[in-house]
Amino acid sequence: MDNDKVNSVNSEAEIHTDIDRLIGILKATGKNYDIDKVTRAYEYADKLHEGQFRQSGDKYISHPIAVAEIVAGLELDTDAICAALLHDTVEDCADKTNLSDLKKLFGEDVAVLVDGLTKLVELQVEDKEEAHIENLRKMLLAMSRDIRVIFIKLCDRLHNMRTLSAKADSKRRTIALETMQVYAPLAHRLGMQKIKHELENLSLEYLDPFGYEEVGNHIEEKYGQNLGLIENLRNHVDSKLRENNINFTLEGRIKSIYSIYKKMYNQNKSFDEIYDFYALRVIVDTELECYTVLGIIHEMYKSIPGRFKDYISTPKPNMYRSLHTTVIGRDGVPFEVQIRTWEMHHIAEYGVAAHWKYKSGERSKADMDKKLEWIARLIETEDDTRDPDEFMHAFKTDIFHDETFVFTPKGDVIALPQGSTVIDFAYAIHSAVGNKMVGAKINGMIVPIDKVPQNGEIVEILTSNASKGPSRDWLKIVKTGEAKNKIRQWFKKEKRDENILVGQASIDAELKKFSRSYTDAQRLEVVTNVAHRIGVQTAEDLYNTIGYGGLSMLKILPKLKDEFDKLIKPEVVPQVQTEADIPVKKPKHIRSNSGIIVDGEEGCQVKFAKCCNPLPGDNVIGFVTKGYGISIHKKDCPNVVNGMKNLENASRWVEAEWEADAANQSVGGYEALLQIFAYDSIGILANISMALADMKVSILSINSQKKSDDMFIINLKISCKNIDHYKSIVSRLKGLKNVEDVTRGFS
Repeated sequence: MDNDKVNSVNSEAEIHTDIDRLIGILKATGKNYDIDKVTRAYEYADKLHEGQFRQSGDKYISHPIAVAEIVAGLELDTDAICAALLHDTVEDCADKTNLSDLKKLFGEDVAVLVDGLTKLVELQVEDKEEAHIENLRKMLLAMSRDIRVIFIKLCDRLHNMRTLSAKADSKRRTIALETMQVYAPLAHRLGMQKIKHELENLSLEYLDPFGYEEVGNHIEEKYGQNLGLIENLRNHVDSKLRENNINFTLEGRIKSIYSIYKKMYNQNKSFDEIYDFYALRVIVDTELECYTVLGIIHEMYKSIPGRFKDYISTPKPNMYRSLHTTVIGRDGVPFEVQIRTWEMHHIAEYGVAAHWKYKSGERSKADMDKKLEWIARLIETEDDTRDPDEFMHAFKTDIFHDETFVFTPKGDVIALPQGSTVIDFAYAIHSAVGNKMVGAKINGMIVPIDKVPQNGEIVEILTSNASKGPSRDWLKIVKTGEAKNKIRQWFKKEKRDENILVGQASIDAELKKFSRSYTDAQRLEVVTNVAHRIGVQTAEDLYNTIGYGGLSMLKILPKLKDEFDKLIKPEVVPQVQTEADIPVKKPKHIRSNSGIIVDGEEGCQVKFAKCCNPLPGDNVIGFVTKGYGISIHKKDCPNVVNGMKNLENASRWVEAEWEADAANQSVGGYEALLQIFAYDSIGILANISMALADMKVSILSINSQKKSDDMFIINLKISCKNIDHYKSIVSRLKGLKNVEDVTRGFS
């Protein structure tokens, strides 16, 4: 037999050994797999990938088989195994097969799974970032329809990371970074800790090889110094648990390289400050035995205060349940003990995959849907914002950040990403609660609306039917994509006309910076072209999207400039022979759409200064800002008093006055700030809210701060018609019980 034939036979035998190994894994589970269907899927994939090789030199079919083996380890069903074998066929063999072929040969479920795993190879997008977002969105959408898509994708990524050394160095870092930023957090969010830890360690090895090696050396040195420590702990705990007739399994471990790396570099801890370097895991049969074992451990060893966590009574959002406690061993070495049941252990290792595997029926499906609501929220965020940065922010916030567990007054637990505010809490309860929110209390005390609650605190949201809805400023305060999405939804639905005005003003402000004259028709054409480039139908739709916060101006500026330059060429300025030939415009009064008349500035934008919030009837003055029109201040505003002292800016102060019907110029009224000095009493905030509701005054924001033991200051932002209206509001509030004084606020 010649060498070529020998190599061919050896290669064929090797592949058959791989498929035989996969079938052996499937049979070992004891589940009723359709081995014939799996074999057909393998043979079809092998035929399609014939002649294709990985960068390592291995035949390409070795990758789908390896992915299928990892999927088999999760004990997913036959269709998932087949999809793993076929997952690259449509993308890499498009000239040989398609989704219709797969549907005919292997059924609709397999075709749907493969479709969810196939990248969008013909994207009509203008940059790689948008392509990445679209592929991620496609995967999430498929994942929301069938959770098996992400299980297979994580297994695919895990095998790619295990074989990443074959790639070029720059490619390794790109793939490792994406894994660390997207796939490891996804595995964490789904509770699949075993896959998550391996993805993190493999990624770190390529992203920071020196840090990886340093931590690895620390671990090896420390483990060598305490050789046998875990075994001694195991023996001691084992003996004590047997005395109490508990049926258990005991495991020992050391913390992973990435877990230690993160604490050392992110939390600025030294290696010796890692208290849970060593750990024991006790697995028992019942939940009651978990607490029994906890009592025994605390009787045996001294516990470290603040290091006990009960994730059984308060599970993590990814379904993780376990008891954690850190104690001091006999040799003075701290170690962690994790206590859980077998069911908790399977879910801790495989998360949603374990739940999907063990549970069935309509009730379980509803339970699964509830656990995956966050995926639907992410997709909604992408639907409502065309901004890739905003989508990625929502994605990373929802899946990457650690959680804070806070309580409603009724004792329900709400899990929020760390750093979330009370506004996020309100919207996590319900959209209606967030939209009607006028204030909040934490542990019974009124707090500012940007307050961040801590673990275990009780949060109460104060609402009012008189509330006119959320403030646009809230979009800058909230942390979660869910809250941002619900606020945008409210503005999108309730304030379209206002959104269009806001969006148009934003675009007009940018167009004016290009310093070229243009007609309304040209502006409409430019904006319409930009709208079409980002997938929006009309100019009004684009204005609306910008107005409700679905798209930032920063993201469309390059496209806006590009379309503007295409349509409107720079003006040719004729040579002016003498100064006398230059026409001079006389100063005149210019009406704005805000109820203000500004002297001598034509075509300018007017905005009201947030520091003093002037009202019709106040004496006002304007300040010419750079690129943002004219800012209107009260003449007694501290910023005006101080600003007038700067002689360099003297020419930028301009006269301004209110129009006669200014009170009717602003839709919804003007903003006014109030400071209410009140004695601490139950119901004071409710009395203030009811008084304003009776006067049909909208509360835009509210927060409070302690002034003394028995008095605090309530800062209110309200909607007001003019100075007379403001004075009547102040008079009414001063008449309330326990209100000491009401003054005009400055920010």
